[in-house]
Amino acid sequence: MLCENCHKNEANVHFTQIINGEKQELNLCESCANKIQGISMENDFIFGPSFSFQNILSGLMDYMSPAVQINKVSEVSCKNCGTTFKDFKKNGLLGCSECYETFAQGLSPVIKRVQGNIEHTGKIPKKLGKGIIEKRRIIKLKEELQKAIANEEYEKAAEIRDMIKSLQKNEE
Repeated sequence: MLCENCHKNEANVHFTQIINGEKQELNLCESCANKIQGISMENDFIFGPSFSFQNILSGLMDYMSPAVQINKVSEVSCKNCGTTFKDFKKNGLLGCSECYETFAQGLSPVIKRVQGNIEHTGKIPKKLGKGIIEKRRIIKLKEELQKAIANEEYEKAAEIRDMIKSLQKNEE
């Protein structure tokens, strides 16, 4: 396959760029790739100026959230600062702390995918850590207990209840 830029040399660099859901592909020779995007085959892979956090974030947003959901959120703007979801996708920055609540529907799937959880728990101090860990465990078990009761899994609920009681007894 010939280079799509110079049409002389063999294309040995396949460059794919996805920005805001639009996919662009180029098959280039090594010299054209180096001239166009600063891609050098001697160094591993040098990202050109189009590689940015905003582009990665925008691609993740498009991948993670259904188009209908994104369209609904895109039209919403923050009442406090006026930032729109579209602005956030474009520059990767939220305008204020209220933006997190305003755009929660669009942000939650991406945050969960990237960080593994939506809730930030932070680090636990070594001296006070044991008590905090036990309290978190009890809270989590209580949530599981409520789910088990809601699903009518009474045997499982009884086991969870007993675990909560024993943890609370150890706490005292």
